[in-house]
Amino acid sequence: MRETTASTDPLLQPYRLRHLTLRNRLMSTAHEPAYSEDGLPKDRYRLYHVEKAKGGIALTMTAGSAIVAADSPPAFGNLHAYRDEIVPWLKRLADECHAHGAAVMIQLTHLGRRTGWNTADWLPVLAPSPIREPAHRAFPKTAEDWDLDRIVADYAAAAQRMQAAGLDGIELECYGHLLDQFWSPATNTRDDEYGGSLDNRLRFTHRVLDAIRAAVGGDFIMGLRLVADEDWDKGLSREDGIEICKRLVATGQVDFLNIIRGHIETDAALSKVIPVQGMRAAPHLDFAGDVRAETRFPVFHAARINDVATARHAVAEGKLDMVGMTRAHIADPHIGAKIAAGREHEIRPCVGATYCLDRIYEGGEALCIHNPATGREATMPHVIRSTEGARRRVVVVGAGPAGLEAARVSAERGHSVVLFEAAADAGGQVRLAARTRRRSELIGIVDWRVERCEAAGVEMRFNTLADASEVRAAEPDIVVVATGGLPNTAILEEGGDLVVSSWDILSGDAKPGGDVLIFDDNGAHPAMQAAEQLALSGAKVEIVTPERFFAPEIGGLNHVPYAEIFQRHGVRITIARRLTNVRRAGNGLLATIGSDYGEAIRETRAIDQVVVEHGTLPLDDLYFALREGSENRGEVDYRALIAGHPQTIVRNPEGDYRLYRIGDAVASRNIHAAIYDALRLAKDF
Repeated sequence: MRETTASTDPLLQPYRLRHLTLRNRLMSTAHEPAYSEDGLPKDRYRLYHVEKAKGGIALTMTAGSAIVAADSPPAFGNLHAYRDEIVPWLKRLADECHAHGAAVMIQLTHLGRRTGWNTADWLPVLAPSPIREPAHRAFPKTAEDWDLDRIVADYAAAAQRMQAAGLDGIELECYGHLLDQFWSPATNTRDDEYGGSLDNRLRFTHRVLDAIRAAVGGDFIMGLRLVADEDWDKGLSREDGIEICKRLVATGQVDFLNIIRGHIETDAALSKVIPVQGMRAAPHLDFAGDVRAETRFPVFHAARINDVATARHAVAEGKLDMVGMTRAHIADPHIGAKIAAGREHEIRPCVGATYCLDRIYEGGEALCIHNPATGREATMPHVIRSTEGARRRVVVVGAGPAGLEAARVSAERGHSVVLFEAAADAGGQVRLAARTRRRSELIGIVDWRVERCEAAGVEMRFNTLADASEVRAAEPDIVVVATGGLPNTAILEEGGDLVVSSWDILSGDAKPGGDVLIFDDNGAHPAMQAAEQLALSGAKVEIVTPERFFAPEIGGLNHVPYAEIFQRHGVRITIARRLTNVRRAGNGLLATIGSDYGEAIRETRAIDQVVVEHGTLPLDDLYFALREGSENRGEVDYRALIAGHPQTIVRNPEGDYRLYRIGDAVASRNIHAAIYDALRLAKDF
């Protein structure tokens, strides 16, 4: 294979977009991380984008999308492009990104039917036709002529604000939003001049483009992120989509096309546009390349292009002009700089968990499953700096995600680190979760940290069940207990000894039964993975949960593959019911199921196996054995922790070491929480 250098690497070649020279081919496509405050891109939002600029990206596209009108209520933390107050905030963001060599654009939209009516100013949701979008559930009114006149003017005014802010350009959102809701026969059943023929369905878009160009002139860069094939028998065909692309190019009003394939009105459809782990990588790359070939026009694209090799291929083969590595930059905002410095192997991998987007769609903010600095740039470092103080001896017990992160960060700070692990391999619960083929990419969380620990000189002692005396013998200055937890199945009134845990199923320690009941009182991945594994083994499976809906800790995109498997294999889901006890019944078991909504509601199931998922209990014996000998007696100053400051508590001046416990050794949480625990403590060791 030909060796790639900085001068020959396709990804590092500059790209000229009209008057704008982009320093390489890497971009982050528009997405809304929900970091806005009052609809404005204040400090947290700005620092998130500036970090990518520092990291070598050529173009960061803000917003996903910024709304141009008050009657387009924000659906997931959208920026308010219809307010003059946004201009100085965006100007500061753009100026700082420009200072680090990156271009900045913004995506503008009117959401149309893709939002809710009962938020913001409680204005009616509108659309080309009164067709409800299942994902956001609003029943829209049919847009009238005065609505369209107003919105055309709103687009133009918003574009002027972006130009005044010093941004390098704008992108109009045309997939699942108002503009392309006019294009698609699935959402436009009008019989006026905006419905019927393709000319009519494009009429509103042309009005918007004309108004924007009249407002900002011909030199301000404008593109569209547009669906060119809805992959839907009700929607736009490939032929119609490419024809739309050609017609838009022919106007001379647009400068690039950012290509999407698919439709997004349900979680299941959205997951094909934004694939999650276990799904095909870069599924629409070839299609985007076809659009580029047929239009002979600048084409951008993003859809699960997680790795540098695929991105490099996309440019080298002429499929794309700019490659969107959006989730990959959430995992590591310094991809470009690491490639340019010959440190590609150090890039923190995106493992496809899509924790970031699921959090947004469930009303949270974007967080990477294994980079807790993303979105917390004001207090958490992406690059670990060497300590300016004394070099210490740090002992970490447990090589799950929390322990590995504590060891990595401590070693990169310059400390001498010993890591004890009872098992033969690192990973803890992540290694268990990654045994499911569909979620196998999760092992990248572990592998990356093991490699970084080895490079930083961490002494890793596997197959070592460290006790207090062994820890003390290592003469530590700091001890981090990251021993994790063990499944908590002792929650039934009777029969706890007759059940198995999700771990038992995933590890293979318990063979699948023929008829299995899973009681999920956690709502996260473990029970769902166990159910998936059991269903694929041929077992008859019922999931019982006391929740109002199943798996509330799993967002919509990750919900999709579970739902598909469960429906295909006939998994029964019973909500709002609670497993109370289990008894033996001949060669099988008898499970009693009650309800929180009435004591008299009880029924029984005759089954072969019961799986109970109720999180974990801390494996904390070592912590308590070490607590009294520590300087801080294990205490954490939460105010300092939240502010990102070092821990200074002293409760025992005679103590020999400082002691902390992190991750599930504290309480049952998740991978992100465990790694965040480790980073925000160890960064100040």
